Amino acid sequence: MLAVKNLSVSYGHIDALKDVSLNVGEGSIVSIIGSNGAGKTTMLNTISGLVKLKKGVIEFEGSSLGQIPQNVVKRGIVHVPEGRKVFSGLTIKENLVMGGYLLKDKKRLNENIDKMFKMFPILRERQDQHAGTLSGGEQQMLAICRGLMSEPKMVLLDEPSLGLSPIMAKEVFKIIQAIRDNGITVMLVEQNAKKALALSDYAYVLENGKIIMSGEGRKLLCDPAVKKAYLGEKKEEAHE
Repeated sequence: MLAVKNLSVSYGHIDALKDVSLNVGEGSIVSIIGSNGAGKTTMLNTISGLVKLKKGVIEFEGSSLGQIPQNVVKRGIVHVPEGRKVFSGLTIKENLVMGGYLLKDKKRLNENIDKMFKMFPILRERQDQHAGTLSGGEQQMLAICRGLMSEPKMVLLDEPSLGLSPIMAKEVFKIIQAIRDNGITVMLVEQNAKKALALSDYAYVLENGKIIMSGEGRKLLCDPAVKKAYLGEKKEEAHE
C-alpha cells in the first residue's frame, strides 16, 4: 500500500533519515520504534508532506504520493501528530467538522460525526464543550476521531499514548486495533515499544536515521537485542 524507497531527509547539515526503505501492507498495523532522535517523527512528517525529502521516493497504492500535504490527505492518508493538537478554542463537534472538511455531503458528514460519538460516547456527552478543557486522554481520542472524519485509507499516528495514564493509554491501544479492524491501515510511532510491537503485524527499528532491524511485531518483541535496547530488559546470562 505504502512504499518508502531510499528516503533521505536532512535538517541543514544534519542527516535525519539515511537511505531508509520500508513497506506498509494494506489493512495492517506497522510500527516504527527507536530511541529519541532516531528519526521516527521525521519519517511520518515526510510522508505527510510536512518535511521535504532530500532524495528517495514515496509511493502510495502504486503511484508517487507527492509532498503537498492537502493532496496527501486527498489521497487518503491522515496524520495525527504528537501532542494531541486539537483546536482548543473550538467545541468537540466543531473539531470533528473541521476533520471532515473534505466531505461535501452534509449528510455523510453528520453520519461520520455520529460514528465517532458511538465509538466514544464521552465525546457525545461533551460535544458542545471546548476541546481545550478536556483531559489529555480525551483530547487524544478527539484528535484520532478528527483524523478519521475524512474516511482515510491510512492513518499515521505519532506517539498516541505519550503522557497518558496507564488506563487511558490502554484505551488508546484498543482504539488503534479497532481502526485496523475497520479496514484502515495504521502506521504507528510509539514510545511504548512493548505495546507497539505486541499490537503490530510488522515493525521497523530505526536508529540514528537508519533501519537496523525489521520483522513481525511479536517476533521482535522476543528478540534479545530489542529487549535489551528498547524494552528495558536485561539479557539473561547463561549459567554454566
